[in-house]
Amino acid sequence: MFKDKILLITGGTGSFGNAVLDRFLNTDIKEIRIFSRDEKKQEDMRLRLKSDKVKFYIGDVRDYESIDSALKGVDYVFHAAALKQVPSCEFYPMEAVRTNILGTENVLNAAINNKVKKVIVLSTDKAVYPINAMGASKAIMEKLMVAKSRTVDEYITVLCGTRYGNVVASRGSVIPLFIKQIKSEEPLTVTDLKMTRFMMSMDGAIDLVLYAFKHAQQGDMFVKKAPACTIGDLALTIKELFNAKNEIKIIGTRHGEKLYETLLTREEMAKAEDCGNYFRISVDTRDLNYNKFFVEGESEISRQKDYNSHNTRRLNIEEIKEMLVKIDYIQNELKK
Repeated sequence: MFKDKILLITGGTGSFGNAVLDRFLNTDIKEIRIFSRDEKKQEDMRLRLKSDKVKFYIGDVRDYESIDSALKGVDYVFHAAALKQVPSCEFYPMEAVRTNILGTENVLNAAINNKVKKVIVLSTDKAVYPINAMGASKAIMEKLMVAKSRTVDEYITVLCGTRYGNVVASRGSVIPLFIKQIKSEEPLTVTDLKMTRFMMSMDGAIDLVLYAFKHAQQGDMFVKKAPACTIGDLALTIKELFNAKNEIKIIGTRHGEKLYETLLTREEMAKAEDCGNYFRISVDTRDLNYNKFFVEGESEISRQKDYNSHNTRRLNIEEIKEMLVKIDYIQNELKK
């Protein structure tokens, strides 16, 4: 489906971009464009890959002209550029707005201007019932995509999105922190032993994006079903894998952090289409004249439950271990 096509990845030097390159580089795709503002990471990627298929574009999604120029001739866009760290977004919320909201608007407008065939925006479980600036900015990003999709001819450009939980061992996640603490002979800092998080591999995240790419209609949002685990069990699993004796230190919930994460609200569950391993939430195409605001309601919502990391399938320590040992990062750290 990508044969002789040009794909651009915003924020392409991050964990997601690197994984997409590993998946696509040896296929019949014509070109992959890496769009980001970090020249050092681009240089590292260029030296590692040494591939004529990969083209590098320095720019920032905050700057419309830079993304508009990079999208000339592009067929598809994976929009992964974002500020993702909860604490930094809490202290600098306008920076999250500028990148996650206004930056996304620039990407969508530039894609429409350049008649890109399909744009997939990457969102997060933190966008559901957001209590922090990062999640709130991603929630608005989703609304922006959906609103924009209502104005675009789907025969020219399709806008859609994906929403997923924590990607295991991705940059900035807790697993690399635990491993660093083990190797430094420091206590493993855990916020709350009972805190739960969805567990998804990077391959699973890419599979979700590809599923959306293949099946999405205008304005669709896709969610991949995923198991979860407690942070306490995750810390114990890492200790077992590395045969570590480090103590576990409870430090309390961080600024803007939830006890559990939600991938679908009960309102979304009422209309979600179950696609096996995925949920599809179709766009509401009504305009401001529709009656729901005034005389019509929803009776299904009260019978639904959220889909969250507390009520999804819970992994035990052996299952977590089985998942972790398949990840290249973990394998490499175990060899060091």
